[in-house]
Formats: sequence, structure tokens, C-alpha cells
Amino acid sequence: MIIEIKVPTPGESITEVEIAHWHVKDGDIVSKDQELFEVESEKATLNVTAEASGKIEILKNVRESIKVGAIACKIDTAYANNTQTPEIKKQDIQKVESPKTETEDLSHVKITPLAKKLMQEKNLNLQDIINGYRRIFKEDVELIANLDKTEVINDTKNTQDNLSQNDTNKTNVVKGEKEVVKMSAIRRKIAERLVAVKNETAMLTTFNELDMSALITIRKQFQEIFVKKYGVKIGYMSFFVKAATNALMLYPEVNASIDGENIVYHRFADIGVAVQSQKGLVVPVLRDTENMSLADIELKIKEFGQKGMANKLSIDEMTGGTFTITNGGIFGSLLSTPIINPPQSGILGMHNIVERPVAVNQKVEIRPMMYIALSYDHRIIDGKSAVSFLIKIKEQIENPVNMLLQNKKLEEILLGI
Repeated sequence: MIIEIKVPTPGESITEVEIAHWHVKDGDIVSKDQELFEVESEKATLNVTAEASGKIEILKNVRESIKVGAIACKIDTAYANNTQTPEIKKQDIQKVESPKTETEDLSHVKITPLAKKLMQEKNLNLQDIINGYRRIFKEDVELIANLDKTEVINDTKNTQDNLSQNDTNKTNVVKGEKEVVKMSAIRRKIAERLVAVKNETAMLTTFNELDMSALITIRKQFQEIFVKKYGVKIGYMSFFVKAATNALMLYPEVNASIDGENIVYHRFADIGVAVQSQKGLVVPVLRDTENMSLADIELKIKEFGQKGMANKLSIDEMTGGTFTITNGGIFGSLLSTPIINPPQSGILGMHNIVERPVAVNQKVEIRPMMYIALSYDHRIIDGKSAVSFLIKIKEQIENPVNMLLQNKKLEEILLGI
């Protein structure tokens, strides 16, 4: 029986996509629910799995533009009981002998969820795979030989996958030569949006600086207790999300967007936060952060991070935000001017924490300081509101108890006014 695997839609209004990566080779024997290929659109990526076991026939190439609903590959279920791919001959496989040692560091090796599940079923560990089951091909050696010494490949699975996908857009590059690679759909869309933001908005950026001492003290003091209760560490992002949420409620124009000749004020805060994925940074959205605790935010960010690394983030999880926070500090950035993510009107940039001398009560002290930046659309946000927004965040981060006050003073809460 021949089963046709069609290209699914990654989201509403998307009619054309690209195959970003094949996880298998033409002629391989695949298992039901095994990941076959990755679809990439202008908005997101989506993994497609096998509907049945059998021999696969690949019909579409990597980076080939194809219509949603088109047939990407076929599976011949007559081969479902085969345990070995016909193209692989026994004499071509050589067991790699390497000394087994319990101290060998394999932390750099990434394992897909599907591979991890199969290893558990077969009672295999990572050392078994590394020591005896990986096939080294001529192409592997040539690829490593052609790399600069500064380019070290730690992910052996990704290396083998890249060789097996027959990506005609990439070739082994000799130093000194040029490499021409077709832009992905996502990269093309990003390029278009960045140019559009510059042309269609009156974007300005204002800055401030924060003393992170109080926040660092809280994290050190309560980290262990927090982890025991919630199973996740306290990060800086959750505090900034909470501080930004409170500031957005106080300055709703920063949380607004332009719709034609109208201004849309959002009476809720859906904040996008950047997390790492296999494709780089992606921005899933925390919904209704005004109703979330710090623990809720940390748990959701952790979930987003796990989904991002497994390419499991959905379209819904990455659309519809009203404001964005980006943290260039994780890469060591001291200062930057983040670009607005339309139709949003503001984006907050966090940066690296650096110890430097500052004046405190007419004395010079060494404090952990961070620069923050707010890029905003000056068409609907005045300079006063933008500056006040950052000051409100500064007040909360430098004195985290202020986050609980919801923009009120202690005396007002005491008096109920």
C-alpha cells in the first residue's frame, strides 16, 4: 500500500512553504510517527511525521517552494517489516572502536525526543551509540577537514542529518571561496518586516540604567526554596515581565497599536519573550501576564524553551502579542536599540549586567548595573510616556517589593484608597 504524505498548513492564510530539512534519506525504512521532514513558512516551522511504517520515497527537495497540500513523499507499507534500509550493506558498516570511559564528557551531544524514546525502548545509553553504532562516511571526514579550526561541530547528529538531506543549496566551502545559500522563508520575512518597520514607523529609543543589587540578592537568598517548590530556577526575565506588565497598565499607550486611523488600546498584557530554539531565537507570547505570578511566568518560559528546542512551538503561541521583551545581555550586549515588532508599538531591551562604579549617597561604589532600552513608535507614544515607562520599571527592579504594590503607595494600600 502506498501512503502519500502531504504538506500540512503551518498556519492560517499560508499557502506556500519550503522544506527546511529532511530527517531521513530517500529509500530509508521509517517507523510510524517517526519525524520525516521539517516545513518552514514565513511564520514558523512544523515537523511532519510518518503516518505508517515502510519505505520512503522523497519527492521534494530542501528549499523547494511547494504548495500546502502537495505530496512531499510517499511511504510503501510493503516494507514495513524490514529492519534494515536496503541501500545499506552490511560490509559498509564498520563498528567504531573507542575506549569506554565513565568520565568522557558527552554533554554536548543533543538527542531528539524521538531518539531518546527509542534508546529507552532498546535499553541503550548515549555511550552505546557513540561507541558502536554511528557510521563514519567519507563525507563526514571531508566536511571536518574543510572547516576552519575555529568551527567546531559538537552536534554529531546534526552533522549527519545535514549530509543526508541532499541540500543542493549548500556545498562544502573551501576557505577563500564564496558560498551562495538561498534565504529561508523565515529569513526573507524577517528582512521584509525589518525594512517595513524602518519605513512605516517613527521609531525612537530611550535608555535608562538599573542597579541590579536588590534583585541579585533576592535570587541568591530564595533560589533553593523556589526550586524546591516550583521545580524551576528564578530568572531575571520573570521580574522584568512583571515590572513591564505593571508599567503597561499605567501607560497603556505603550501597550497599544495603530489600526488605520485608529489607536487600539489593549486592556491586557500579552508579552512576547525571546527563547532559544534550533532555528535561533523565537518569540512566543505569555498571555495575560497581569494575572500571572513570578512562578507562573518562569514555568511558562521553561515550557517555551523546551518546545523551542524541540521545534514544537505552535503558530498560536508565537502570534498576537501586545509588547515584547528581548534580552541581548545573554550574548554579552552592553547596549542596543531593539526594533519594534509590528503591529506592536514598543519593545524593551535588557542587556548585560556589568559591575562598575556609580555614585550612591555621594559615595562611589561598585554595583551590578544594567542598561535598558525602550524602542517605541513616536506616532502614538510621546517621549514623556516612554521615559516614565522606563522609570517605572527601574523603580520596580531596584526595589522588587514595588511590584506587589500595583502602582500604589504603601500608605494608599494601608488606607484602602
